[in-house]
Amino acid sequence: MTTYLTPAEVRRALDLRDLTDSDQGSHALQRLLDAILQALRALWPGTETEIVRTSPLVSVQDNYDRLGYDRAAITRDARYSRYVGPAVMLRSHTTAGVPPLLDALADRPVAADRSVAVTDRLYALPGPVYRRDAIDRTHLGTPHQVDLWRITDRQQRLDTDDLIAMASALVDAVLPGARWRVVEADHPYTESGRQIDVRYGGEWLELAECGLVDPGLVRRCGLDPEVWSGLALGLGLERALMLRKGIHDIRLIGSTDSRVREQMLDLERWRPVSMQPAVRRDLSVVLDRSVDEETIGDRVRTALGDRVTLLEEVRLVARTSHDDLPHGARRRLQLRPGQVNAVVRLTLRPLDRTLTHEDANAIRDEVYRALHEGAVLELIG
Repeated sequence: MTTYLTPAEVRRALDLRDLTDSDQGSHALQRLLDAILQALRALWPGTETEIVRTSPLVSVQDNYDRLGYDRAAITRDARYSRYVGPAVMLRSHTTAGVPPLLDALADRPVAADRSVAVTDRLYALPGPVYRRDAIDRTHLGTPHQVDLWRITDRQQRLDTDDLIAMASALVDAVLPGARWRVVEADHPYTESGRQIDVRYGGEWLELAECGLVDPGLVRRCGLDPEVWSGLALGLGLERALMLRKGIHDIRLIGSTDSRVREQMLDLERWRPVSMQPAVRRDLSVVLDRSVDEETIGDRVRTALGDRVTLLEEVRLVARTSHDDLPHGARRRLQLRPGQVNAVVRLTLRPLDRTLTHEDANAIRDEVYRALHEGAVLELIG
């Protein structure tokens, strides 16, 4: 059974500040996006650029169906997507804004002499997206993304050479001089899909994904795939900014601490500020066996609201099934078949203050109540 967001949860999501929008205040994510667009304009001097901002509330059809996602795709599960109702959701990717853009192109004329395109445009669709994700130093439930789609009706079709040139320009804009590579990747709305990895700190890290626009998507939006071609690229902006500035904790990007906020106005290297000591609490909770770190993270975010920034990490340390647990422990926990006993570790480390043990215990109990599905409560306070 699908669980829908409450009106309060929808309102809280829509009130989230869009760090890519200068109308909501200056931020380094905007500087990074500007650098990327400047690099692509230099690569394609004859291509128009349009920044498109759309509502985070989208149809399920635009978010999944029209983009070619399989009906059985795990990402559709309400454990990972945020549904407002049967037909409406909070977008899980900014790609949800693409089908309406292609719809609008269906009404445009196509040049009789296709040596000169009527349309050759780069669409940039930035903004927050909404997921149910783990809580740690590299994941957010509402990260910022940008989709970059170049669409044209010119006779010379866009191909994989154009795609690789786009990837090269992107890497140079985000991490000038970095080593990079592309590996094959599958996306329902592209052909010849690629993942763009960069060499950073001695390892390969994913930066973005891209591909040629799928002719099936073009056709579903009322365009002739023999006439129209395109390139599609998606980038997680927080991940890119962390790499560019050398930031170790994703919470810093949205911090309101003055020492941090001042450094989130440019693309200069991160200068560490004094971090508070960590406080850890382990919870032994009863959960349904289908629960994972993503759904645990979402429950904790829902329970704590804005105070979730006090948590550096929520980690599922261990899980023991009903059948593998000793009889005495099953009886003490009143564990039922289909449930597991899980150890969940909270690491609390506020960015701007020291947390008392009393405060840590209160948060521990609040998280415990949000996660625990058993009949026996084990609270500290």
